[in-house]
Parts: sequence; structure tokens; C-alpha cells
Amino acid sequence: MTFALFLQHLVNALSLGSLYALIAIGYTMVYGILRLINFAHGDIFMLGGYFAFYLVTTFFLPWWVAFIVAIALTALLGIGLERVAYRPLRDSPRISVMISAIGASFLIENLATVIFGGRQKGFPVADFFNKLLTFGGARGSDKTVTVVVISVIIPIVTAFLLILLLWIVNKTKTGMAMRAVSTDLDAARLQAIDVNKTISITFGIGSFMAAIGGILWALKYPQLNPTMGLMPGLKCFIAAVLGGIGNIGGAVLGGFLLGFLEIMIIAFLPNLTGYRDAFAFIVLILVLLFKPAGLLGKHQIEKV
Repeated sequence: MTFALFLQHLVNALSLGSLYALIAIGYTMVYGILRLINFAHGDIFMLGGYFAFYLVTTFFLPWWVAFIVAIALTALLGIGLERVAYRPLRDSPRISVMISAIGASFLIENLATVIFGGRQKGFPVADFFNKLLTFGGARGSDKTVTVVVISVIIPIVTAFLLILLLWIVNKTKTGMAMRAVSTDLDAARLQAIDVNKTISITFGIGSFMAAIGGILWALKYPQLNPTMGLMPGLKCFIAAVLGGIGNIGGAVLGGFLLGFLEIMIIAFLPNLTGYRDAFAFIVLILVLLFKPAGLLGKHQIEKV
């Protein structure tokens, strides 16, 4: 393998890892607040792509307007999901909330199949995102690195959103409320923090991230179907566990590590390409066996 080809794989790994990181942030934020795995998060990711698709193809909005509207609709849907599926079970046993999350996931997938249809749809990608950037010499030579524009945009967007999110969590009153609720929900109530509002905002931010991830995923892999969020959702859950679920930095680290693992397996061991999904689950098993708190996570005693 030439150095130029290795750099090309490195860019692809960075792009895929950035997508995983974006979606994993939603998992880790909800878990950090409620100690809940939101199994419907991958389906929220799927809806972000579908909303953008129909706003462009049916309502003929410019792509940038469609993306903004789709992200806003998806964030509102995430807030609505929390109100309907999770809030009524706030004081119920954890198993009840987990079952509700699984049920919400199946409901969204089946509703999407009924409403959008089960056939794959080609996502309309603006020419700008498909432009090729060439580095290192004339295109076609062994020393040339050729990168699609969207593969460069994805890490930039992820980095910007991560900086923005860390600023919200660490420097704003809303972020302070999130950290208080995450530490002790009952104590936060005693401190006059509006717990319901804080949790709704958390779901909204997580769904906002998932929507952006879904749109960027559709731009990079322009095929939509109602179950497209299933495998990326599971992998991003693995990424969150790998980095330390409940830790935003850990979710980002886990997403990048998982993305690099997948791409480099394809690059160096092409015969194992068909097993790329299996490696993600092997990583999950190894993490749970040897470092269950994750790379950046801390051991916590859970309340029952």
C-alpha cells in the first residue's frame, strides 16, 4: 500500500468516525442524564435523512433550507418522543423504560415503512458535495490523494458541533442544570431545577445531533430506507460504551476509534470486508469483559 493510498483511507476513517461520534453523543447525553439507553436514537437519525429528502424532492426547497428545517423537525420529534414514551415512566423500574425505548424504536421503523415505503430511495446530493479534491500531484498518479468534499466537511462539522456542545454543557446555565440532573436527579429537584425541561432539552440536543448525522450519512452514502438507522445506531451505542457511556469526550473518542477500525480492516484485510460489522460487536464484548466503564468512563454505583 502506498503512502498516498494510506492517507486516503485515513481521510475516509476520519469521516466515518466523525459520523459515529455525532450519533454516539446523543446516546451518551441521554444516558448521562437518565441512565437510559435510547434505543430509538438510530431511528431518529433515519428520520432526519427522510425529512431532508422529502423537503428537497417534494417541497422543492433549496438543500440548505431543507437541511435546517429537517434538523429542527427532528429535534422537535426527539423532544416529543421523550414526553410520550419516557416521561410517564420516569419513576418506574428501569426495565419498563428500556422496554418503552425498544417499543418506540420498532414503532418508528414500522411507521416509516408504511409512510415512506420499504424501497430504497436515492438521496439527492448537490454537486458541490460530490466534488473531488486532489492533493499531492496529478490525478491518477500513485502519489495523489483524491478526496470527496463531503468527506472533508463531515469532520469539520463534527468538530464545530463538539466545541459548541462542550460550551453549552460547561459554560451555560442550561449546561449547569444538565450536569446537576446527571449527578443527582432528586437533589436537582430540591435545588428548584426544572428537571423535565432539562431532560427535554437534552433529548432535543441529542436528536439535533442525530439529524445532522443522518443528513451527512445520506450525503456520503446516498441511499435511504426505514431500517437504515439500525446498524449505525448499534455501532454508535458500541462507540459510546467503548469511550465511556455518559462521557461526551468518550463518545467522540469511541466513534473515531470504531470508524478507524472498520476502515483499516477493509484497507489491510480486504478479505474480511464482509465481517466489518462483526468486529464492532467483538469490540463491545472485549470492552465489557476488560474495561466495562469504557476508556474515559468512571465506575459508578447505580441506584436501584
